[in-house]
Amino acid sequence: MTAKEIRQAFLNFFESKQHHIVPSAPIVVKNDPTLMFTNAGMNQFKDLFLGEATIKYPRVADTQRCLRVSGKHNDLEEVGIDTYHHTMFEMLGNWSFGDYFKKEAIAWSWELLTEVYKIPKEKLYVTYFEGDEKEGLAKDQEAYDLWKQYVDESHILPGNKKDNFWEMGDTGPCGPCSEIHVDCRTDDEKALVNGATLVNADHPQVIEIWNNVFMQFNRLKDGSLQSLPAKHVDTGMGFERLVRVLQNKTSNYDTDVFQPFIQFIAEKSGIKYGADEKTDIAMRVMADHIRAISFVIADGQLPSNNKAGYVIRRILRRAVRYAYTFLNFKEPFLNQLVPLLADQFKGVFEELVSQQDFVQKVILEEEVAFLRTLSTGIQRFEKYQAKNNVIEGSFAFELSDTFGFPIDLTELMAKEKGWTVDSEGYELALKKQKDDSRAATAIDTGDWVVVNADDQSEFVGYDDLEIETEILKYRKVTAKGKEQYQIVLRQTPFYAESGGQVGDTGRLEDHSRQFWVDITDTKKENGLTVHFADILPDNLEGKFWAVVDEDKRILTEDNHSATHLLHAALKQVLGNHVNQKGSLVNADYLRFDFSHFAKVTEEELAQIEVIVNQKIRANIKLKEQRNVPYQDAIDSGVTALFGEKYGDFVRMITFDDHFSKELCGGTHVKATGQIGSFKIISEGAVAAGVRRIEAITADKAEQFFLDQRKEIAHLKTLLNGSKDLAASVQALLDENTKLKKEIEKSTNERVENLKHEIVHHVRGIRGFNLIARHIDLPNAEAIKNLAFSLKGMIDNLVLVFTSEIDGKPSITVMLSEHLVKDKGLNASNIVRELAKEIQGGGGGQPFYATAGGKNATGLKTVLEKAETFIP
Repeated sequence: MTAKEIRQAFLNFFESKQHHIVPSAPIVVKNDPTLMFTNAGMNQFKDLFLGEATIKYPRVADTQRCLRVSGKHNDLEEVGIDTYHHTMFEMLGNWSFGDYFKKEAIAWSWELLTEVYKIPKEKLYVTYFEGDEKEGLAKDQEAYDLWKQYVDESHILPGNKKDNFWEMGDTGPCGPCSEIHVDCRTDDEKALVNGATLVNADHPQVIEIWNNVFMQFNRLKDGSLQSLPAKHVDTGMGFERLVRVLQNKTSNYDTDVFQPFIQFIAEKSGIKYGADEKTDIAMRVMADHIRAISFVIADGQLPSNNKAGYVIRRILRRAVRYAYTFLNFKEPFLNQLVPLLADQFKGVFEELVSQQDFVQKVILEEEVAFLRTLSTGIQRFEKYQAKNNVIEGSFAFELSDTFGFPIDLTELMAKEKGWTVDSEGYELALKKQKDDSRAATAIDTGDWVVVNADDQSEFVGYDDLEIETEILKYRKVTAKGKEQYQIVLRQTPFYAESGGQVGDTGRLEDHSRQFWVDITDTKKENGLTVHFADILPDNLEGKFWAVVDEDKRILTEDNHSATHLLHAALKQVLGNHVNQKGSLVNADYLRFDFSHFAKVTEEELAQIEVIVNQKIRANIKLKEQRNVPYQDAIDSGVTALFGEKYGDFVRMITFDDHFSKELCGGTHVKATGQIGSFKIISEGAVAAGVRRIEAITADKAEQFFLDQRKEIAHLKTLLNGSKDLAASVQALLDENTKLKKEIEKSTNERVENLKHEIVHHVRGIRGFNLIARHIDLPNAEAIKNLAFSLKGMIDNLVLVFTSEIDGKPSITVMLSEHLVKDKGLNASNIVRELAKEIQGGGGGQPFYATAGGKNATGLKTVLEKAETFIP
């Protein structure tokens, strides 16, 4: 079976078992502060496990794009080295939300593996949870008994808490799990060593392929376990490992998932795969990493210097480093793998297919930039002076952190010079960085305290900004030393930060309206609307008034609706290739990032502004449609954003069916006239192929135009009431240019006169010609010209000028070049020493250097010390 057939067989099997097949969630996680990337198939269902969302389908199956390169699940340094670790991987999974449990999960997993995929039963081993006395958890006898129906008891193995008790995190849903392992060794190897002894022993040919997790408990903050009201099944099977088993390979990289890329790399590099371990690793790294890089970019996360953007940039640079060092790719190459990848996932993950050109161009630009950095790092390494032939750990860490050098590359380059690397010092520096990073982002979250029991909260803020409600639960959160409370309401008018729109603020008032707490922010967490407050109400029972800050909400809506009009106008002016790549919408302004590979011209910006303002003046009424079937919305021509997770039913926001129609969960104006006016205030590049427009609306736009009017009035006053500002300013510029030329001519004449005067006052000292003099010239350029003129006229010259320019003391040192070569003099060293007299510093070239300072009274001493530098 091909990889595509294997994937489809899984989905078909569970569809036949009444599972609803759902699409993969984006690999970049939104609305979950505990995760940057989807790292397991169950991530998109966390709100269902937590009971914070309605269960639409009790049985679900899918293939999920996952990424494990940071935090607890960090396999990055293993990727390419071994046969089965990856950055991005697919997780095939089936779920039951309070429906079936262990009996069906175990039966179906065995049926699929042995009857559909035809894996020989004798190759398979299964594990069950052996129990844990400390936790008071008994052996999972039920799973053991169920497995006995299908598997010989010698192939049913107990597993400890580490291997057979799955937890979502430090807190949250958890439960015992039952893994399925496959022994891929040869018959000769099996005869020598019993496969049972190699399960969970990191043997490269005895590997786990499927994990059935039975969610039974909820882990509380204090470490205790409470039973969940409903029991769930969460399974995950590594797609790449499964393909390897079914294609009878000893490495994931030998399957048709990776071989097309590896063979393409081998052909372009002229190096055969399998010829050398180092080049093999490099090819595997590239074949793996291009998947993670491409899908993260396609899902809306661009490479950057922080958070998720930094992680993906690090992966990209790791791939480029291997290509550069071991495969001799000195020019950008990684991006050429994108078309192969898009073709492989056609019909599976269309996000990449539809954005192939964009993703490829972003990767190309990143490669170009990093290759420059890599070259700079190599130059820095070449200049480094190792003490006792040992490279300091701090320098090795700097090469890694700043220039992207892995420690093994530094060690390789050091070895070529006969040096070693202080690896212990490097590890200490690396640990300090990680510890500092963890400390900066550490959040201590308490358990939820239930006030009024209910399954979930309801958002009513599209229609109401003030409602009567109740507190369902709350918890304390501590971050960066500050304590806050998170509150969940039965119903809430507060919009939670999402889709670029900031969260609402406002007040939570008691029923008498005599006491309130300020709501400082509102965010989503796994589908739950969470309100932030610095304090809690004294009495949490009873009714409360939830009141949104109306002024802020209205201004935010103005900017959000204007963003939709802007998006449509950009497509109209620049082309349909324009797609949203990020946005920020608050009460003050809007920021819109979009895909486009050229600067937007002033003419195009003006055209975009005109279109948006025309739509505002047309006072187009909002057409809002809720609970529209997703496919119906797509078929209607609506704009959907890449990287967003849409449900089966969506909300459509339309301002004119023929202009702007988007899927959006945010809040909007009732008619475009409310926006008032729209003004673009900046346009620029954000990343390769991504531009950013910032704009203002409503009162901010009005204030902008008022400020412009005042400024123009002020200019007219300065120009004596000129009616033609452009002509008056041009006349001033022309006059300024003329005066500059006259000043320059006068300065040149002064330089010429000074030059002839100074030549006659040169002091000869021990074979050197010294000029030490205070110079009165209007700018540094004139002093430099004078110094260079004298250098061309006088041999063995040691020149020291002092001057004051705009009230600030400065020093100039000039030396004849042969004095630098033959006598070892250095202008930079001299000027730095002299600068101490004026409380300053400077530098330059060995024959010419300058310095500035704060204390002009020291200039006399500078001239007196000039002679001391003549040997």
